[in-house]
Amino acid sequence: MDQITPTREPARGAGPDRTTRQAAIWATVVALPIAVLVGLFAFSQIGGSGPVAGPSPSAGTTTAPQPSTPVEMAAPELAERPAVVCRALLSMVPPTLQDLRQRPVSAGAEQNAAYGEPPITVACGVPAPQIPPTDNVWVVSRVCWHSVEQADAMVFTTVDREVPVRVTVPRAYPEALQWLAPLSDSIVESVPSATSGIPSGCNG
Repeated sequence: MDQITPTREPARGAGPDRTTRQAAIWATVVALPIAVLVGLFAFSQIGGSGPVAGPSPSAGTTTAPQPSTPVEMAAPELAERPAVVCRALLSMVPPTLQDLRQRPVSAGAEQNAAYGEPPITVACGVPAPQIPPTDNVWVVSRVCWHSVEQADAMVFTTVDREVPVRVTVPRAYPEALQWLAPLSDSIVESVPSATSGIPSGCNG
């Protein structure tokens, strides 16, 4: 009896079918990520309650509106030398104190300045303060200040300058001494040091 070895008949159309399947697989691989992206985009437009908000500004980067009206300040007539010194100082004071912009003053723009609301005020050519022996003085950026506490403000006056300068900081502003630093820099540049009567505490 002849031995018969079974043989497998070649599948008809195998070549074209394999090519078709490979094309279908690649089409699926390409189409699937696109479908996912389209679905996510549609969900973000439909499922959300509204447009996505951008990052909100952090605290401290925005400032409250400041009035542009002049700040009421007195402007007593100064002698020639103090007037010259004060004009030099006012030409050098900074345009802002931290986030407080400079405001106009009602009188004496050549000797007065103001910042913010409530206003921090700067007055040049004021009387020299009387300092009790028990009072402290404060050296801020090479300028020596005497402080007086009032109900609604801290008042600082220079005690080591040829022409005294007074800065009034309302209680609304914490850490009152910090507001003196940029003004002290301008004072050092424009107001000469006094030659006498400087309290010992100003020398450290």
